[in-house]
Amino acid sequence: MPSRRRFFALLAATAAAASMALAADAVAQRFPDVVAAKVRAGSAGHFDFDVTVSSPYDTPQRYADAFRVTSKAGGVFGERKLLHDHAGEQPFTRDLYGVAIPPGIRVVLVQARDSEFGYGGATFEVSLPGR
Repeated sequence: MPSRRRFFALLAATAAAASMALAADAVAQRFPDVVAAKVRAGSAGHFDFDVTVSSPYDTPQRYADAFRVTSKAGGVFGERKLLHDHAGEQPFTRDLYGVAIPPGIRVVLVQARDSEFGYGGATFEVSLPGR
């Protein structure tokens, strides 16, 4: 049976390796992901969104700097720019109010943008209430 000292050294080395692997994965992540989105109907044809974004690599040098609401065909209805990193708040939720969406649209996509690589990552599909 290994000594306690050896056991704790092995445990510490395993934890350090796991931490480094997670950090490397976060740095390797190219785009932020939209992990949730809630929508509420506002005034006629306008909608309010609460969007949750995950970008574990967020630093002042590189971060999730926007999200947008689009049609499935790619038409942009609204965008919120984010002016700073959210390193201490992951994932984070921000709102976008008063997005005008044409009457024939029943479903929209929400996508986040990386300050270095642009739009990409996991999108979130949302059905518009009342449509």
